[in-house]
Amino acid sequence: MLNIQLEEKEVTRADIRAYYESGVKSEKDLRVGVEYERLPIFDVTGANVDYYHEFGICNLLRRFAKEDNWDYITDDFNIIGLKKGHQTITLEPGCQFEYSLSPKEKIAEIKSDIEQIDSVLKKCLDDFGITLLNYGVSPLVTYKSINLIPKHRYKIMAKYLWGILSDVMMRETAGIQCCLDYTSEEDASRKFVLANKLVPFMSAMFANSPIRGGVETGYKSFRALSWLNTDNDRCGFALNLDEEFNFDTYIDKVLKTPMIFINKEELPIDLNGRINFEQYMSKGWEGFLPTMTDYKLQANLCFPEVRLNRFLEIRNQDCVRKDLLLSILAIYKGILYNSVAMDEAEELLKEFIHLDYSELRYEVPRYALQARIKHCKVGDIAKELIKIAEKSLKSQKCHEAKYLGAIKSYTMKGLTPADEILKNWHGCWNKDIKKMLRWLIKQSA
Repeated sequence: MLNIQLEEKEVTRADIRAYYESGVKSEKDLRVGVEYERLPIFDVTGANVDYYHEFGICNLLRRFAKEDNWDYITDDFNIIGLKKGHQTITLEPGCQFEYSLSPKEKIAEIKSDIEQIDSVLKKCLDDFGITLLNYGVSPLVTYKSINLIPKHRYKIMAKYLWGILSDVMMRETAGIQCCLDYTSEEDASRKFVLANKLVPFMSAMFANSPIRGGVETGYKSFRALSWLNTDNDRCGFALNLDEEFNFDTYIDKVLKTPMIFINKEELPIDLNGRINFEQYMSKGWEGFLPTMTDYKLQANLCFPEVRLNRFLEIRNQDCVRKDLLLSILAIYKGILYNSVAMDEAEELLKEFIHLDYSELRYEVPRYALQARIKHCKVGDIAKELIKIAEKSLKSQKCHEAKYLGAIKSYTMKGLTPADEILKNWHGCWNKDIKKMLRWLIKQSA
């Protein structure tokens, strides 16, 4: 007998397209959102905080929820996050803390939201002896000593993802994601293509993960390297940057990506890549028919540099300290929310083709601003992108150009946060990871 769920109707391609069309906003309703991941470590040992420890993440969430009136997010009765209104605090696979904040018109509002949550959370963190590091990869402990949190999907993902650094990506890394709106399909397409071209330069500017497991890795962003070695089917660019892009282009990419699992009757069903979503829509799976919930999960299990939702998710920046986080938002807002700035950025990058960007993705993790694209140094292009964003923000009279100050202090000197760490590593720290940890704890406060 077929085991077909009746709660939700079978999804069609028209339904999927309508989902993205429903994300269209008016110019006056454009907002900026952020997802902000950090690495929890114990102050005394520098070890990553475990979920089950007496002073671990589960009990920390319980304490904070009680202090500030947040509701639990659970998976099979295990606490895996908290929610309050449109804001959430969730856990990534290795207990990384992620703030997902409701989108705001002004960057100052995002800054205020982060500060408000941090101010209440700080007492709990101090009592537990924990710091949330503003850093891109685990500085002391590697994935072999970091347990997965008790969330069904992470166990399935860890088993499925085949890249040699997929465990590093899941358990050790922390990043910052910027979310932006679009006003039409045409606007979404233009922003999507340009954002993909900006990502390698942004990854370079904000590189902040050169030391991992207590040793220098030879990469300025080991986090970015881990994404290159996670799963080529679902990571990287979701399009050929030389070709036209629209909602259907993106839908095709999601439909043709192998499926990891589906959720049915409150339990995950492991598909292990045996079919893609296109085949699922054609034939179903063991009596189940595809629903919009299934499609949203499938799209969420794709990890391109830029992900299309009912907004754009721009994903590949290392976690950095809070003033630099605001610089990330300011650059993207300055360029992608101003048509003149978009014209200027497109003109700056017009000579580069898809192959150039594909090669650059592999150069940036090691060399950051010293990488080259064709005959150009990435650092020189990064400086021009900051100037474009700054001019745009000043023209908008939104008083947000000031948030570029933090990144200008690095980029205009040809430096990244990783370069500052490496200078100290070979200098006053004398390759002593304990000294580095003390520095990271202090600048993450």
